[in-house]
Amino acid sequence: MLFDKRFQRKFALSDEGVTTVKKGTLWTVIVNLVVVGGMGILYLLMMRFMDTLIDGSPLPGIPLFLLGTLAFLVLSFITHYQQYRATYGLVYEEVKAMRVGLAERLRRLPLSFFGRRDLADLTETVMGDVNRMEHVWSHVLGYLYGSYVSTAIIAVVLLAMDWRLAIACLWGVPVAFALLFGSRKMAERNAERTKAAALEVSDGIQEALENIREIRATNQEQRFLDALNARIDAHERTMIRGELATGLFVNGASVIMRLGVATTILVGANLIVSGQVDFMTLFLFLLVITRVYAPFDQSLALIAEVFLSQVSADRLMQIYDTPTAEGVMTFEPAGHDIVFKNVGFAYDNEQVLKAVSFTAKEGQVTALVGPSGSGKSTCARLAARLWDATEGAIEVGGVNIATVDPEVLLGDYSMVFQDVTLFDDTVMENIRLGKHGATDAEVLAAAAAANCDEFVDKLPAGYGTPIGENGAKLSGGERQRISIARALLKDAPIVLLDEATASLDVENETKVQGALSRLLTGKTVLVVAHRMRTVEDADKIVVLSDGSVIEEGAPGELLAREGGVFARMHALQSASAQWSLQSQKDA
Repeated sequence: MLFDKRFQRKFALSDEGVTTVKKGTLWTVIVNLVVVGGMGILYLLMMRFMDTLIDGSPLPGIPLFLLGTLAFLVLSFITHYQQYRATYGLVYEEVKAMRVGLAERLRRLPLSFFGRRDLADLTETVMGDVNRMEHVWSHVLGYLYGSYVSTAIIAVVLLAMDWRLAIACLWGVPVAFALLFGSRKMAERNAERTKAAALEVSDGIQEALENIREIRATNQEQRFLDALNARIDAHERTMIRGELATGLFVNGASVIMRLGVATTILVGANLIVSGQVDFMTLFLFLLVITRVYAPFDQSLALIAEVFLSQVSADRLMQIYDTPTAEGVMTFEPAGHDIVFKNVGFAYDNEQVLKAVSFTAKEGQVTALVGPSGSGKSTCARLAARLWDATEGAIEVGGVNIATVDPEVLLGDYSMVFQDVTLFDDTVMENIRLGKHGATDAEVLAAAAAANCDEFVDKLPAGYGTPIGENGAKLSGGERQRISIARALLKDAPIVLLDEATASLDVENETKVQGALSRLLTGKTVLVVAHRMRTVEDADKIVVLSDGSVIEEGAPGELLAREGGVFARMHALQSASAQWSLQSQKDA
């Protein structure tokens, strides 16, 4: 059992995957032994021919020979079919389970995990690393371990027949594998360098595509292309060096193993001359050698792939080793007040929040304001358990949210963040994402409240118009209004707004704020905003600076506070509102 767990982790297998590899190994052993049995039929036939030549014995009956050959072919077909099914058919089910399991695991990981891994890296893990492991599971493990076992069985039989010829035949196998295993560390280092170089290429391509407008606007196309070409060349050089080094060891090991044919002939000839064995015994050993070496010819290349696969397996296990956000499957708060109690949060060993305490009451709008980097958005994400606080506690209705399963908890939240994510679907379906099973009438009502009608009416198919990848066919303000419509459609008791109106012009911002004011009555609303006019009508304002609460109270109270941070911020923004461009001629 302990071996199974180590094996399972080493090759990133599920429990079912370990069983599948065992089945593949078993059928590979059976196939190898059946093929060697076929060599035995040929040996017996040659024995009868030799007897006929030497003492005139009758040749074997043709019907008996044909019957034996037919039985061998049928048995060979059945065993090869079972081997194929075990090493390919069942493994592809394991690949499917692996990808689904990865998606499920990623879905339950805290948001902090994704802050440490970029998109290209995760995409390479889910697609590239799983593809590499798929080849190892289907083409390598069953064949490799099956060759080990079948060769051990054959070796015992050969040693029983003649230990001298057996050693002459098999000595190259352990020496060849010792040479390969000696190169393992080097192969793994080369694999790590190749993987890192491949990720550099993926990052460069993704960066260029995501920033193509900025690159063209600043005439930097050639610089980015040169940098990308340099990354591709570096990847190519790294891959060639790694494959060359691996190829030298693999081919060297194959040559060493093949020397067993020469030593078998030499030893066998000496034994025949000295009268210790007959020619047919040597003939049998030479027949068996072809079947012993054949699976190992493939295995030598496969074991090198096993070494390279360890980098991919380790990357997959990093995802499975990351703790998921767990909790109870029930959430029954006494109201929906959000209470921060001495909350601290550190991200990558950098302290972001320090002893933050405040209460966002149900039925009120609580605004978080402060300079950039003060921790406002972090508080909003912690309030929804998108991240977990590292110190203190956050309660909703008296329930510590750290004890509740995130998916259950988020059933009571509607969120609109500054970075809007849309899908390559219609406007209607992007809004319907806020509430599964919502009717068209409900969707349209939420859209109207978010002031979506104004721009949707201009689209070719109205609410049935596809909007492209991440809403590429819409402006920033239009995307944000769709996100607001989602939140309104969900109609959850807690609403988190993080710069929800940042991309709207003044007129539309006023309309959306009016809709929010009417439709969010009675809910717990937590707003993150930089514009002071956005929070002027809030019931309570919490001012953050350097990760700590430095002021809180009603807007009027904070504005009246002489020397207060909020009053100073409000004054600065009021002054900047009067700023305008002026030409030198006017000046």
